[in-house]
Amino acid sequence: MTETREMFETREGEQRLENDPGSMQPDGGVVFIGRIASPWTTRETCPKNMRAARETGQKAVLTIDAPYRSGLQGLERASHVIILSWLHHAPRDLIVQKPRHAAEAKGVFSLRSPARPNPIGLHIAKLIAV
Repeated sequence: MTETREMFETREGEQRLENDPGSMQPDGGVVFIGRIASPWTTRETCPKNMRAARETGQKAVLTIDAPYRSGLQGLERASHVIILSWLHHAPRDLIVQKPRHAAEAKGVFSLRSPARPNPIGLHIAKLIAV
C-alpha cells in the first residue's frame, strides 16, 4: 500500500477508510485471464479522457492466457470489445477524493477515478486484431 499511497498523493479534504479493503477477507473471487500492456504506466501520463487518449495515437495490447483463447472464437466479427480490468495501482482505502480541477472533495463513487474500494476498470476498446 505504501507504493500506492505515493502514487496518489493526499489532497486537502480527502478521506481514507479505516481499513484497506485490499486487506479484508474477500466476498468472492476473480481469476485474471489475461494481461494488458498499456503505454500509460503512471498517473501523470494517463490520459484524462477518451479524446486525449485517441490523440496520442498509442495503443494498448490485451493478451489472453492460453487456456482461455478458444473463448475468442468469433470475436473477429466485432468492431469493439468490453474489457474489465483490475487497476492494481489504485488505492482501495480512499473513499473521498479531491480531483485536481475541483474546488471540493467528492465521494469516489461520483468520480471516474480508479481510486475506490474495488478498483475495477470498465473499458470499451476498438478491436484491431484477434
